[in-house]
Amino acid sequence: MPACRFGDVGRSMSFTRKYLGHGVGLRQPHFSRWLSEKPAVDWVEIISENFFSRGGRPLAVLEKVRAETPVVMHGVSLSIGSTDPLNAGYLAELKQLAARIQPEWISDHLCWGSHASKYAHDLWPLPYTEEALAHVVQRVHAVQEALQRQILLENVSSYVAFQQSTMSEWEFLGEVARRADCGILLDINNIYVSARNHGFDAQEYLDQVPVARVGQFHLAGHSDKGTHLLDTHDAPVPDPVWLLFQSAVKRFGPVSTLIEWDDHIPELEELLCESGKAAALQHQVLEPRSIPEFA
Repeated sequence: MPACRFGDVGRSMSFTRKYLGHGVGLRQPHFSRWLSEKPAVDWVEIISENFFSRGGRPLAVLEKVRAETPVVMHGVSLSIGSTDPLNAGYLAELKQLAARIQPEWISDHLCWGSHASKYAHDLWPLPYTEEALAHVVQRVHAVQEALQRQILLENVSSYVAFQQSTMSEWEFLGEVARRADCGILLDINNIYVSARNHGFDAQEYLDQVPVARVGQFHLAGHSDKGTHLLDTHDAPVPDPVWLLFQSAVKRFGPVSTLIEWDDHIPELEELLCESGKAAALQHQVLEPRSIPEFA
């Protein structure tokens, strides 16, 4: 990687999308399968923090997988929107893991989840204000400088909104990516969940996100609680999210797409089936003439 200061004003690197195809998460219930075979998947995503240890079975699995399949690191503890100082120890662990496995990219969430050095193990939304925007941008610059690479930030699902917000979520997300010179991990399920919870138009969200900054999609399931949708990642991707995914493919083109399934994890075959469905729908959207017509 060329030497440069990621935070230098006026030295935008821009963002180059790398297309990997369709992937699934590397989760503990499937470790034995990954050790004994090479499942038919284009790439895998790991939860970064699960592999910070210096040894043990998780790292043995990861090293075997990385030798055969592209790997992406996805974190949950960066807390990029917190007012706490950035966690230097955490960044050092992240950088060390990245040096070990050489991931295709590193991502985390556009949110906050810590206060007074206490982690809540949750992903809380931010107020969409100029003050919060400047704060996040400065911290993304610092993270990218520490890691010596661009990161991707993911939109989170939300259930409450801040009265102080002066812009939409999609405007805030796009401005963070532009000003901080980072990428976007666009979670299609989270857009749908938040759109239902807050009453905004999910299609408008897609239409306003800058195409050139989107480097990855997430697809997942959620739970309908009656008064709101809850982002649970514990079920197949529902039909409305598949429809929104097809709209996203029309706008953004081929984007590396991951099936997220973090609770009530099924057999690996079901995950691979969901990933295959995403691939088929993307192909159908981008190459409609290749689909046979039947009388």
